[in-house]
Amino acid sequence: MAHINEDMLKLPGGYLFTEIARKVGAFKESHPQAEVISLGIGDVTQPLAPSVVKAMHSAVDEMSRGTTFRGYGPERGYEFLRHAIAENDFRARGIKIDEDEIFVNDGAKSDTGNFQELLGKDVKIGVSDPIYPVYVDSNAMGGRTGILGADGRWSDVVYMPCTEDNDFVPELPSEHVDVIYLCYPNNPTGTTLTRSELKRWVEYAAKHDALIFYDSAYEAYIQSDDVPHSIYEIEGAREVAVEFRSFSKTAGFTGVRCGYTIVPKEVTATTKDGKRTPLNPLWSRRQSTKFNGVSYVSQRAAEAIYTADGHAEIRKTIDYYMENARLMRATLQNLGYKVYGGKDAPYLWVRTPDGTTSWGFFNAMLQRAHVVCTPGVGFGPAGEGYVRLTAFGQHESTEKALERIKTKI
Repeated sequence: MAHINEDMLKLPGGYLFTEIARKVGAFKESHPQAEVISLGIGDVTQPLAPSVVKAMHSAVDEMSRGTTFRGYGPERGYEFLRHAIAENDFRARGIKIDEDEIFVNDGAKSDTGNFQELLGKDVKIGVSDPIYPVYVDSNAMGGRTGILGADGRWSDVVYMPCTEDNDFVPELPSEHVDVIYLCYPNNPTGTTLTRSELKRWVEYAAKHDALIFYDSAYEAYIQSDDVPHSIYEIEGAREVAVEFRSFSKTAGFTGVRCGYTIVPKEVTATTKDGKRTPLNPLWSRRQSTKFNGVSYVSQRAAEAIYTADGHAEIRKTIDYYMENARLMRATLQNLGYKVYGGKDAPYLWVRTPDGTTSWGFFNAMLQRAHVVCTPGVGFGPAGEGYVRLTAFGQHESTEKALERIKTKI
């Protein structure tokens, strides 16, 4: 008889964004005339850049000819893309990255969820709270999180609250953790760490023999000079950190699927008898077994964003979204809301008024303004009393949603 992985049964009933989609779908079915505007789920709305589209067309043409057709590609990714990544995202910033430390993936969500497979079940994880749900849920599936309590906290997870009281900068853990998940610019709060703040985490990891899993999917939105674009800008990070990147929000690849993970050769974990083992070859082994690589067409598309024209086009789209963020932040603050984020990230973290719960405010926004937000409690217990808004809408829709919030909420 086949037995279920009972750790799967410990998970909450539904994934946050699936539950939101269910509620919005039910509302639309009962209100067919309502025009619902989403400021919730972080999907992009602007089309792919012309240089990206041109590269995809060219790649498709190659696939149509026997002389240039390609089948299975290398699991780490094609050399042309890994070279472009190393040169433009790292070496141009003075960061040492070798091309065989880059693993091209089908989006950061996959690798941030899957990388925990390299770790033992007795590993203690620490997470900032609130946090992107995939980090915790994937470890729950792997049997590391214990039991989910009535307060929304897992018994074997160390939570590091990010609240107004600490300016959304998590405190170093008060008890030992083996793995620390950090996401900056942060999803969902839209806040950042300065170089000196990130340096504290690298030093902590080195001192306590911990790993940092660093999700920098939104680094292209950073505007401030003192906010690092990569954890490898910090001395010593190559020994303690794995970094995850994505083209989804950088270049609108949510439907194209491409990103990458950096696993430096120096980063290690230990066997039970204390032997240090590098993670780079282990991740290569895992990928070659369970992943057949990203399509050639998608990788040529990603390469195109590093051309001069591609970079300018991508920057224009990022500026478009950040103008939405600026307008949202200014409008909501003028209405009296407490608003965080939206300066170095496409996310705004908004305090719900008058003690309203996260889901209560979600329902009010949907029912009265026909606007979708994301309940903050879905990102962790410390997210209660907030909602997340995204700047990925079209200008016209964003303006209309803000006008509705102004008049109906």
